[in-house]
Amino acid sequence: MELPVSLMSTDTSLSKPASSSSDEMANPSPAKSTGDPGITPLSPSHTQNDTDQVPSGPSFVVVVAIDFGTTSSGYAYAFTKEPECIHTMRRWEGGDPGVSNQKTPTTILLTPDRKFHSFGYAARDFYHDLDPSESKHWLYLEKFKMKLHTTANLSIDTDLHAANGKRVKALDIFAYALAFFKEQALKELSDQTGGEFDNNDVRWVITVPAIWKMPAKQFMREAAYKSGLVPRENPEQLIIALEPEAASIYCRKLRLHQMVDLGSQTTQNGFSPTENVGSGMTQGDRYVVVDCGGGTVDLTVHQIRLPEGHLKELYKASGGPYGSIGIDYEFEKLLCKIFGQDFVDQFKIKRPAAWVDLMIAFESRKRAAAPDRTNPLNINLPFSFIDYYKKFRGHSVEHALRKSNVDFVKWSSQGMLRMNPDAMNALFKPTIDHIIQHLTELFEKPEVSDIKFLFLVGGFAESPLLQQAVQNMLQGRSRIIIPHDVGLTILKGAVLFGLDPSVIKVRRSPLTYGVGVLNRFVEGKHPPEKLLVKDGTRWCTDVFDTFISADQSVALGEMVKRSYTPAKPSQQVIVIHVYCSEKESVGFISEPGVRKCGTLRLDVSGTESTAPRREIQTLMQFGDTEIRAMAVDVSTGRTVKASIDFLSH
Repeated sequence: MELPVSLMSTDTSLSKPASSSSDEMANPSPAKSTGDPGITPLSPSHTQNDTDQVPSGPSFVVVVAIDFGTTSSGYAYAFTKEPECIHTMRRWEGGDPGVSNQKTPTTILLTPDRKFHSFGYAARDFYHDLDPSESKHWLYLEKFKMKLHTTANLSIDTDLHAANGKRVKALDIFAYALAFFKEQALKELSDQTGGEFDNNDVRWVITVPAIWKMPAKQFMREAAYKSGLVPRENPEQLIIALEPEAASIYCRKLRLHQMVDLGSQTTQNGFSPTENVGSGMTQGDRYVVVDCGGGTVDLTVHQIRLPEGHLKELYKASGGPYGSIGIDYEFEKLLCKIFGQDFVDQFKIKRPAAWVDLMIAFESRKRAAAPDRTNPLNINLPFSFIDYYKKFRGHSVEHALRKSNVDFVKWSSQGMLRMNPDAMNALFKPTIDHIIQHLTELFEKPEVSDIKFLFLVGGFAESPLLQQAVQNMLQGRSRIIIPHDVGLTILKGAVLFGLDPSVIKVRRSPLTYGVGVLNRFVEGKHPPEKLLVKDGTRWCTDVFDTFISADQSVALGEMVKRSYTPAKPSQQVIVIHVYCSEKESVGFISEPGVRKCGTLRLDVSGTESTAPRREIQTLMQFGDTEIRAMAVDVSTGRTVKASIDFLSH
């Protein structure tokens, strides 16, 4: 059972203590509140208000960034001695026609006994060449990253489904993928330096969408520990970077010959080509980065602060699951409409390799979609699709197309689905509409005014249909810039971020975080149903003690301080539930929209002292891409093991 703890409301660098008269803060109550251990505010303790600098940790020889994408992945690196020189990984074997193979598909293949076999193009090609009777025993997974965004109560035990319908542990799959990148990168570094390259000399950076919640970021970190990328004892060796932030860091360094200005469709734009886009950016300039990936679209708003060129986030990251795989789902819905949901479901399970083939064929046609296109797009149907359909239904694919009332799609004599350009554009519409709606809402926010540039990055940014939609929406309000190597923008920015993580000085908290406490009951202010009488003292239960509010500015390294005392001298562990909400101001942990999102554990064993009351001072850091906790036993000055856990176990 969790023992009650008392909480001292100390002055903090971030949140203002509730105004209260000193007698209200008198004797601590070990009473249980309904939702939580009875945490009671005590008189403010003697902590000075400073922002402790986080130790920079060991120095690394090289920074390697992994862009673990929904549809494709890759890595890039730079030696700390030559930070300007960013190397992207070697080209992959077996690239697709019409698709740049600087990155490899995020596909993974496990053997029938669930051992890692291959990743990327190699996994796809091998799976594809297996006999159908054999392939159904192998476990093939693709586009699985979205599961971390869409799973409501993500945990270490969350499952994924392979193409053959079998379930596998998500943590294993992510760990296998990271281990693969670790091996590839270290091998390349060893070849470059002519000797065995030591993993301890690498600072690893993994990119994740900015709109991901804390559990998903923590899941990625757990996968990195499991994969052997970094040891759990040395968490500083791994940085979780936010994808649009990384893109933002890269974009402001762009020179003009490295990008296309959509307004003029030229790369020059009145500046000399070697000038920095930053030279067009001055102190206080605001810009939006729209990162359009396979799974998510992420929007961040930054302001440049010179002379150092530090970045300040002006509005909390926003976006949603509106990546380019939405178009694949629309294509699948179209196939269901023509051939029947029952057939498509069966075909995916019974002929998984042929289904993968069909989606690859669709992918390359998807890239050819453009607003001004007039000629139809042909999609090759695999022979086994045509064959299996005939067995399944007793009539031909051609017959199905004639019978379905989908007039935009015809059957061509060469055995292809012939899609009229309007049909293809219709598949893009729902996804693009979501993005445009989101951008429109963002630009209406008061914090998002006078935007000088809009950078369109991520693989989906290459779509002319999306580019045109963004142009129509903005109507010249800001310049739309697309970097030339748009698919590698995040990767290169993540390397720069790993070289200097302090470049983003101010972030915005996406959520309001706090804990439940007991306060002295005040008639007329507190609801009567929250009254708890303990030893003659009247308490109000479930009060939300805010650490930080949604969309609040937080400087890098800024700390929230709270002090806790164990209820009993012998107590070994203090467990405090952390609550969060999307609302900016929260009164009680029982309000709608407030949910328990994590636990703060203070391991106070081994720090026993003779002091009459032990005060454990806890520092929580919110200005980084992850939330961290540190704690100290005030009377002995010893460090207390503190951890904050967002993954429901």
